[in-house]
Amino acid sequence: MAKTFKNFIAGRWVAPLSGDMYENRNPANWGDLIGRFPKSGPKDVDRAVTSAQKGFELWKRTPAPARGDVLRRVGDILASRKEEIARAMTREMGKVLAETRGDVQEGIDTAYYAASEGRRLFGHTVPSELRSKWAMSYRRPIGVAGIITPFNFPMAIPTWKIFPALLCGNAVVFKPSADVPHTGTLLVEALLEAGLPPE
Repeated sequence: MAKTFKNFIAGRWVAPLSGDMYENRNPANWGDLIGRFPKSGPKDVDRAVTSAQKGFELWKRTPAPARGDVLRRVGDILASRKEEIARAMTREMGKVLAETRGDVQEGIDTAYYAASEGRRLFGHTVPSELRSKWAMSYRRPIGVAGIITPFNFPMAIPTWKIFPALLCGNAVVFKPSADVPHTGTLLVEALLEAGLPPE
């Protein structure tokens, strides 16, 4: 029997409120059912955003170098599972393994790049035109990012968007393409394993 997957909301894997699911099948072998995935609706999105807003209050106070450490661990996890993830992606979307390995490598490289930026989120001090004024800026997270990504690079594109947002202290609600939900789940699992706060 095929596995039934859930949404990750408020620190738990939960079914969609409607209970509706859809089948995700291997495009090269339609008889190969990868799993049943949530057919989420607006109320599920509302729950995810509410949870992300709560999580944002904690995550934004996490020092940027510590946020970078989480992303470094994500890179390590993706690197250790590169072949497993690439094979899962090939099964799910039909790309050849050489391509899906490259897609996972993009995620690994993006994780390590973002991690290093955790020690470079500098502000700026600039000359003021007024004698008694000091002008400066510093970086502050702004809130919850809604990340909706396509199917064609199901690991690379989400990491290009999610990792910088997280590194800067923002929270994320991630919606992968309905054609590649399993790859999206694998990415979320890696983030949680690396220590991203679950809410």
